[in-house]
Amino acid sequence: MMKFIREALNTALIVLGILSAGLGLKGFLLSSHFIDGGVTGISMLLANVLGWPLSILILVINLPFIALGYRQIGKAFAIRSTLAIAGLALCLAFFKYPDVTPDKLLTAVFGGFFIGAGIGLAIRGGAVLDGTEIAALLISKSSHLLKVGDVILLLNILIFSAAAFFLGIESALYSMLTYFAASKTVDFLIHGVDEYTAVIIMSERSEEIRQIILRELQRGVTIYKGRGGLSDTEQDILFCVVTRLEIGRIKTAAHGVDADAFIVVHPLADADGGVIKKLALNA
Repeated sequence: MMKFIREALNTALIVLGILSAGLGLKGFLLSSHFIDGGVTGISMLLANVLGWPLSILILVINLPFIALGYRQIGKAFAIRSTLAIAGLALCLAFFKYPDVTPDKLLTAVFGGFFIGAGIGLAIRGGAVLDGTEIAALLISKSSHLLKVGDVILLLNILIFSAAAFFLGIESALYSMLTYFAASKTVDFLIHGVDEYTAVIIMSERSEEIRQIILRELQRGVTIYKGRGGLSDTEQDILFCVVTRLEIGRIKTAAHGVDADAFIVVHPLADADGGVIKKLALNA
């Protein structure tokens, strides 16, 4: 029963994502000749230049990446993504969306917002509407120089450079704004406002700091055994995962015990289990 409910929820998220992305594309961007980044941006650029149907291009360009990335993303994810992309293509072909606004700034920002919301909702449902990340993963695996983020950056530089040549500088600049709005919306939907952050604390009074984190802040702590590079003395190294909004509390608590405590903070892609605060979207 729980599996059925989970699959129903995933399906609902994917359908909402398709409808949202369709609104961003047909309700905002297409009439102003703006594009997004990634594989969707390539499809939109070709549709503008060649006059081919966007629904067909999105399907044709995305599906090969899903097929090539089958082993990396898994069978269930590949099937969901194929159906989601096909659903978006059908939505673009047959759904009627109003042209919401002629204002270029609003078109860029809200077009990007609805596309990003659609992609983010689909990802939360276990699918993708854009094969960019899969393409970047495949390229990075065959190259020792490029990481996934580097591939995505280079791909978008090429896309927006081509947009400036074929659509004009102004359209390319608005398209970059669209991509920025879409990417930030995707990040928000996946990670939430209070993104997970790892905090490492090194102090001679680590036991007192640990007690405060456990009792007052009610966060889990992992203890590593370490040795000071200069002092050559053994000490406990504290590692805890908190939300971005709680970093200040952790720092204040640690420095309240030891003003010389060494604290390292770095973001995490995700965290699950243990004594951590659940993100609002996962609650």
